[in-house]
Amino acid sequence: MASPALLMRVVASAYSVAEKAATIVRNVMSAGDLGIVEKAGPNDLQTKADRLVQMSICASLARKFPKVTIIGEEELPTDDVTEDLIEDGHCEEILKKPCPAQYTGIKEEELVIWVDPLDGTKEYTEGLLDHVTVLIGIAYGGKAIAGVINQPYYNYEAGANAVLGRTIWGVLGMGAFGFQLTEAPAGKHIVVTTRSHSSALVNECIAALNPDHVIRVGGAGNKVIQLIEGKASAYVFASPGCKKWDTCAPEAILHAVGGKLTDIRGNSFQYNKEVKHMNSAGVLATLRNYDYYASRIPNTVKESLVP
Repeated sequence: MASPALLMRVVASAYSVAEKAATIVRNVMSAGDLGIVEKAGPNDLQTKADRLVQMSICASLARKFPKVTIIGEEELPTDDVTEDLIEDGHCEEILKKPCPAQYTGIKEEELVIWVDPLDGTKEYTEGLLDHVTVLIGIAYGGKAIAGVINQPYYNYEAGANAVLGRTIWGVLGMGAFGFQLTEAPAGKHIVVTTRSHSSALVNECIAALNPDHVIRVGGAGNKVIQLIEGKASAYVFASPGCKKWDTCAPEAILHAVGGKLTDIRGNSFQYNKEVKHMNSAGVLATLRNYDYYASRIPNTVKESLVP
């Protein structure tokens, strides 16, 4: 049998690396000392979990795939990573799946991996644990083509016998796995948006959509999960603040199941290694009915947000 294509090996490794990351996230929380550092202010935090997880993910993937470009949220030295942070396993089930034909010839140096070690850090520090995700997005030719999202605390309120945590993954042209794809209730307009980064513009944009309900949660990964599990019909964030590592993995998973994620003006994101990190023009995403929401974004909002 032919050896699995590089892309499938990277995704299979990212799956195991994300599970290791979840263990680190839970261990830091249960040890009780989060080691919180303010980066740009009280809503831009970094914890010991962000730091350790980034080291673990980046070092583990770089060791296996040395020519892949890996870009992570936290600025950290890559050298002194202790062996206990290295994960060299992979998910066997992913390796058994055939790689979509358009990606079989990819070389290591053509891939860019965007890592958010802990998406929803502020919520993590406040104990809103189900908001927290670990994001590993894989880009090729500037496009998000595969992603892994781990929720370390999935099921944490479901009682002692529940399995804690889950890993969702997807590849364009193949689909997405690890969750039950569900569409939002027909005829209902439920918008999911930011919890801790609101602004007049964010609220003006949501009001223009005249939603039946607004859900405010932390983390871009968590918001896209709301879409693919049918809890929300649109993710709307009319503000800069989101970065490429926030959107790469969720976008790949959403696109793999037929959804759409763009900036507020309808432009696709580019994920090549030279691209700027900030998504200056916000985010608009849906599983279905993208045009309904896109057509209702006010021009005043679009003009305020320059890509």
